[in-house]
Amino acid sequence: MAFDLKKEYKEFYMPKDKPQIVTVPQANYIAVRGKGNPNEEGGAYQSAIGVLYAVAYILKMSYKTDHRIEGFYEYVVPPLEGFWWQENEEGVDYAHKDAFCWISVIRLPDFVTKADFDWAVETATKKKKTDCSIAEFLTVDEGLCVQIMHTGSFDDEPETVEQMHAYIEERGYTTDFTEERMHHEIYMSDARKVPAEKWRTVIRHPIKRK
Repeated sequence: MAFDLKKEYKEFYMPKDKPQIVTVPQANYIAVRGKGNPNEEGGAYQSAIGVLYAVAYILKMSYKTDHRIEGFYEYVVPPLEGFWWQENEEGVDYAHKDAFCWISVIRLPDFVTKADFDWAVETATKKKKTDCSIAEFLTVDEGLCVQIMHTGSFDDEPETVEQMHAYIEERGYTTDFTEERMHHEIYMSDARKVPAEKWRTVIRHPIKRK
């Protein structure tokens, strides 16, 4: 049975639809940075996702190549995630999607080193005939956060975010957005196959004690 991060770490990938406070451990990601509306047809965001999955699947299938990754075990490619922000905004303003800055990511298994990552980027570029050099090996240590499972369209997220912020306010916490700590989303539904009202998205915000 292939290792599935979503099942092994349900507290981070399958939270309830009520806010909860968690301490998220450090993790490594395949990452692509960009700006602009994620819904733009053929835009930077959609190109970024193509690069992420190209590299992710090269790593997943590496055991069928001559490249050997120490400690490798078969696994399910984790879900797409994204860190989002806007210049001079705390959190995100959903009404102005063109102003989005984002880092689109897919989590890496712990056994993947920077050298393995570099091999995968080079291999994906050759195999897919797409320049994957925009992908970077990114380490993120989120630490203390509040999170919730949001069901529905991304445009309906502000109401859910309000719940999160009211929850932490009552418990003596406040949000802690910085250049390193951002609005974080984990996409648990395939938007191409599931109607918007049933999309499930983990929303996570950094927090600190007041």
